[in-house]
Amino acid sequence: MIEIFGYLGAIAMGLSLGLIGGGGSILTVPILVYLFSVDAVLATAYSLFIVGLTSLVGSVSHMRLGNIHWRTAIVFGIPSIISVYITRHYIVPMIPDTVMTMGSFVVTKSMALLILFAVIMVLAAYSMIRKGKPQAADAGEIAYNYPLITVEGLVVGLVTGLVGAGGGFLIIPALVLLAKLPMKQAVGTSLIIIASKSLLGFLGDLGQGSQTIDWNFLLIFSAIAVGGILFGAQLSKKISGDKLKPAFGWFVLIMGVYIIIKETLL
Repeated sequence: MIEIFGYLGAIAMGLSLGLIGGGGSILTVPILVYLFSVDAVLATAYSLFIVGLTSLVGSVSHMRLGNIHWRTAIVFGIPSIISVYITRHYIVPMIPDTVMTMGSFVVTKSMALLILFAVIMVLAAYSMIRKGKPQAADAGEIAYNYPLITVEGLVVGLVTGLVGAGGGFLIIPALVLLAKLPMKQAVGTSLIIIASKSLLGFLGDLGQGSQTIDWNFLLIFSAIAVGGILFGAQLSKKISGDKLKPAFGWFVLIMGVYIIIKETLL
């Protein structure tokens, strides 16, 4: 019965990506951990594949509409891809099974990753709830701040590698503010960046060969999420994603706070 809610969550994740261009991937790890009882470390690996595949499918419609700025995707994506691959291949395996001990309270590797993930969820929720400034018109010269874009790409890659989230809530503002992309191009470009860095990050895990991948489950979950993003893309033509984003943000905030309380107090 609980797995049914998990697969419904996969649909919700895809719907969010299709409707508002981000945020949905932040649900993937909690769904895998709490509804399917997947180990937290393995869940971050699964999330990379699910988020990467779903974002890749979602980017197709943006390609057709010309909403992907390929030069920006390369400038931002290369440092991000390098960062996420190094994080999954080297940094995550180096984290000890017992991170720290405070009396009888033991912080395990899985607990530390979940708490970090919950903090990322709270930050993502804030970015979705707050009222942003009006976006500039979809015209004008694309400008670059190469040092800041590179640093942002490295940071997003690190976050993605550690917790398995796509990081759209970090990427889209960076593309708008640092690369001066119009919002439509920022969303489309973000999806292709998320797809490339997530899937290549997942390859870093496969290269380790230390985790057993349940491909049957992974492909079923991914297919459901892909169905969600395709349906969400169609709904986005009738429903404004801007109106849904704050409500979804509050839901993500509640989930993030719940994870922090569950992992530290319960």
